[in-house]
Amino acid sequence: MSRAAPRPVDIAIIGGGLVGASLACCLAPLIERHGLSVAVIEAAPMGNLAETAWQPSFDARSSAIAQGSAERFRDMGLWDAMAEQAAAIRRIHVSERGRLGVTRLLAEELGQQALGYVVPNAWMGRVLHRRLAALPLAWHCPATVEAIVPEAEGHRLTLSDGSQLRAGLTVLADGGRSGLKARLGIASDEAPYDQVALIANVEVSRPHGGTAFERFTREGPIALLPLPGQQMALVWTHASGRETARLAQGDGDFLAELQDAFGDRAGRFRRVGSRHAYPLTLITARESVRPGLAVLGNAAHALHPVAGQGFNLALRGVTDLVAALEQALEGGESLGSLTTLGDFEARRFADRHSVIRFSDGLVRLFGIDHPLLSHARAAGLVGLNLAGPLRRSLARRAMGLER
Repeated sequence: MSRAAPRPVDIAIIGGGLVGASLACCLAPLIERHGLSVAVIEAAPMGNLAETAWQPSFDARSSAIAQGSAERFRDMGLWDAMAEQAAAIRRIHVSERGRLGVTRLLAEELGQQALGYVVPNAWMGRVLHRRLAALPLAWHCPATVEAIVPEAEGHRLTLSDGSQLRAGLTVLADGGRSGLKARLGIASDEAPYDQVALIANVEVSRPHGGTAFERFTREGPIALLPLPGQQMALVWTHASGRETARLAQGDGDFLAELQDAFGDRAGRFRRVGSRHAYPLTLITARESVRPGLAVLGNAAHALHPVAGQGFNLALRGVTDLVAALEQALEGGESLGSLTTLGDFEARRFADRHSVIRFSDGLVRLFGIDHPLLSHARAAGLVGLNLAGPLRRSLARRAMGLER
């Protein structure tokens, strides 16, 4: 049986996860004003969000949403719903094990209620997909891209559901796991950290008060992010291979070792949920734009989680792309032209380079085990805590309010 003729669409978004769904929602005003046709292709099946009651889970994975990202979601009309399940980050406590230096970043110093928020990924996805359900989108789910072929005016996509699309602009927002980048010949630079992130949710013995902790140890950084109640999201970095034993430990032994590594600044660790681990590698695509093609999110860059900037960087990419598309529409330029996408890349380059350099440098600086450097880091943390303007500048960067 022959396939149907390709259906023309202005924009095809490959990937309906957090980044792809955010892009589709951000495009809503352009869809309304300019009648854009948008298709979203997502491989994972979606349930009926309108009929399924929300069931918070102790084991739910979460993301840190900077204040700037919350404002972007507010502009999309989504933040009030997201905030229903969000925990505010009111202060960030940065320290190094065995050293006295401490830096504290405080929202109140900036006249803000929060530096950022921690939102369960499932809830964020639920809010985004409810909004998508109200938009005039072509939703292909579950479906994968079986073939992607460059053409004069964009790309032709052949999908596993039997349909074909001819897209003026195709956006890769699939996390880079589908192999589409490789099929298109887009190479990536990879720099393994020889580290693994062990993630889990934990319960602590006293209220966290909205404090997020970043604790640097010889083995790697430990991050704790506030969740509702007395729960916190743990990201514990291990040297590759060291995580295997901790994944197999009983809860009591695991919590005891976490307590020893982290200390008692968050109270006593009383409970841990399911544990997962994934290897850490800095990945940057060598191309983020081509004629008729843009690359977003983890498909464009995968960062170390130490600074919590991965999704926030991706969301700024979303809003910058939409700004470039809006300018193209107002100027009569093709959405997939190199003029349009070159504008997008110009908006992104400095921000992307700065965030990658900052997060990578932080990991490598605190990963060097040398007595003199350890003392210098401690002095730096003390000095940063005393230097108000510098500390406030760092806080504004963490909030996504400065680039």
